[in-house]
Amino acid sequence: MELKLKQPNGSSNNTTKLPQQETNDQENRSKGEPYDFVSNRPERKRNNFLESTGHLIKGCLGGGVLGIHEAFMKCGLWTALFVTIGFGLYISYCLHILISAAQTLYRRLHIPEMSYPDVAEASLRVAPFPGLRKYSKWFRYAVDVIICIDLFGASCVYQIMIAKTIMELVENTQENESEDINRLRLYILALLIPILLLCMIRSLKYLAPFTLLGDVLVVVCVVATLIYSLQSAQPIKNVPAWKDAIGFFEFCGIVVFSMEGIGVSLPIENNMKDPKQFPLVIASGMSIVLLFLITIGFFGYWGFGEHCVTPVTLNFPTDIFPTILKGLMGVMIFITYALNFWVPFNLVWHYLAKKHDPKKHWIWERFYRGAFVLLITLVAIAFPNIGNLMGLLGAFALSNMGFIFPAVINLLIIWEDPGLGRFRWRLWKNVAIIQVGILLFFAGTYSNMKGLISNLK
Repeated sequence: MELKLKQPNGSSNNTTKLPQQETNDQENRSKGEPYDFVSNRPERKRNNFLESTGHLIKGCLGGGVLGIHEAFMKCGLWTALFVTIGFGLYISYCLHILISAAQTLYRRLHIPEMSYPDVAEASLRVAPFPGLRKYSKWFRYAVDVIICIDLFGASCVYQIMIAKTIMELVENTQENESEDINRLRLYILALLIPILLLCMIRSLKYLAPFTLLGDVLVVVCVVATLIYSLQSAQPIKNVPAWKDAIGFFEFCGIVVFSMEGIGVSLPIENNMKDPKQFPLVIASGMSIVLLFLITIGFFGYWGFGEHCVTPVTLNFPTDIFPTILKGLMGVMIFITYALNFWVPFNLVWHYLAKKHDPKKHWIWERFYRGAFVLLITLVAIAFPNIGNLMGLLGAFALSNMGFIFPAVINLLIIWEDPGLGRFRWRLWKNVAIIQVGILLFFAGTYSNMKGLISNLK
C-alpha cells in the first residue's frame, strides 16, 4: 500500500544538475582518485539495512497484491506459481543492474546521488556513441512519462477497488455481469468529489502516518486470505495448472505490476547508510514480497475458485470481522490514492509550472490537480476491469521501466569499461533481458487491452 516512487527528500522529481563537460573530460576525471559518493552525500538521517528493506517491501507491494489471486486464476495454479517465482528473480536482477549502473555513474561523474530520470539522462550523455548523446534529454522524458502512466494508472486501479468495496458493503444483490459493471461505474463516478477534495491536499505530512496502518492491514489480509481460502478450498487436483496463452500474458502483466519496485530502488539506495548493502536489501525484501504474493495468489485462487474477484477482501465471508476488514481496507486504499497521486502529479507539475506566472501557481496547480483526477475517473469508468487494467500497466509501463530501460542503461555504461566480456556475454545477457521486456510489452499489452475493450460498453 505504498508509493511506487518516493524520493529521499520527499520530492517526486530529483532535479540533480548533470555535468555538461564532454565525455573526454569525464573520462579523465574518472582516472584520478576514486570518488567516494557516500561521504559526499548531503547530511540527513539515513536508513539502516532493516529500514531500507522495509521501504523496498512497501514500495513493491502496491495495490496489485490485492488482485494477484485473479492473475493466478487467469493463468492456472501451478504455472502461475513457478512463473511468479521466476519473475521475482528476474525483477530482482533488473533492480541490481540499475543500482550498479547508477553507482558507476556516481563515481564517473562525481555526483553523490541521482534519481531514475537522472540516471537515464546521464547514461546517454556519457555513452560511447556520439550520435546518441543528443537524445539524453528524451531518454529522461521517456522515463518521466512511463512513471506518470504507471502511477496515474495505479490511481485508476485504486478508485475501482474503492468503488467495488463500497458496492459490496452497501448492497448484497446478485445481478448479471452487465448490470454489475454499470452499477460499479456509478459508484466510481460518485467517488469523484471525495477524491477530488482529497487530492487537493498538497502536503504528505497529513497522509504519511496512514501508511503504517496500511502495511499492517496488508499483513492481516495475507493471513485472512490463507485462513478463509482453506475453509472453502476444493481438492487441489481439480484446480487447472494451465489455461491458455492469452490468460498467461494477462497474468504476466498483473504479476509484474504487483511486485515491481524499480521506482523506489534508487531513492532507497540514495538514502542508505551503506549503499553497498543494497544487493542484500533486494534479496531479503523481494523474498518477503514473493511470499506475500504467492500466499494471496496461490491460496486465493485455490480457495475462492474461478469466480474470485479483486480486491481479495471481497471474497471473504460476510461475518463481522471480514466486513470490518473490508471497510478498513477501503479507507486505506482511499488514503493510498492520495499518496499515489501525489508523486506523478508533482513530476508533471514540475514541467507545467514553468508555463505559468509564479504568482498564479496556487490556482493553476489546483486546476491541474482537478483535471487529472477527472481524467483518472473517466478512464476508470470506461475500463472498470481491475485485472486487465493492472495487467496493461504492468505490460505497457513496467516492462519498459523495469526491464528494458535498466538493461539499456547498463549496456551504455559498461560498453567500454569494463567492456562486453568474453564472447560479449554482457551484451547477450542484456539483449536477453530486453527481449523478454519487449515480448511482455507487446503480448501483455495486446491481451490486456483486448480484455479492457471487451468491457467498454
